[in-house]
Amino acid sequence: MTGKQPFEAIVSAHGSTVLRVCRAVLVPADADDAWSETFLSAMKAYPDLPAGANVEAWLVTIAHRKAIDVTRAAARRAIPVAETPDTATSPAAAGDAEPDAAAELTQALAKLPAKQKQAIAYHYLAGLPYAEVAAICGGSADAARRAAADGIAALRRSYPGAPALKGAPGEHGQAIP
Repeated sequence: MTGKQPFEAIVSAHGSTVLRVCRAVLVPADADDAWSETFLSAMKAYPDLPAGANVEAWLVTIAHRKAIDVTRAAARRAIPVAETPDTATSPAAAGDAEPDAAAELTQALAKLPAKQKQAIAYHYLAGLPYAEVAAICGGSADAARRAAADGIAALRRSYPGAPALKGAPGEHGQAIP
């Protein structure tokens, strides 16, 4: 007996965390694909994973790599448009309603640099300590902490009152109520 949980239990226990990380790093349509690809790859590699390994960190690492793959693949694809950019009208000019709060937060996250977005996703959404965030993204734990802090500060400036920022540390390390 290997002492490891069945893979179905791993998916049930960590599936929502992996999906949150994928959604924070990718657009929603690509996040579902990255989630599926993460668990397909994990299922193939799971028999070789040591019994005492941190499964959540392992899955987040795989999700990070899948997100990079999806981002690279999207960059290589052509994007069809109805109008050329010089003639397209803005949503505000077209009379569209204001985007909902989730869409606004997604837009604010999309404006962050990749390192900040990843540090926020892995630390605040996946709950990984900064040392593991650094192992996934590269760099030191201090650099990961700085990237997350800078990202949260940028989100506060561009999207004040964001519900997702509740519980993130304030200026002096206290959690936001």
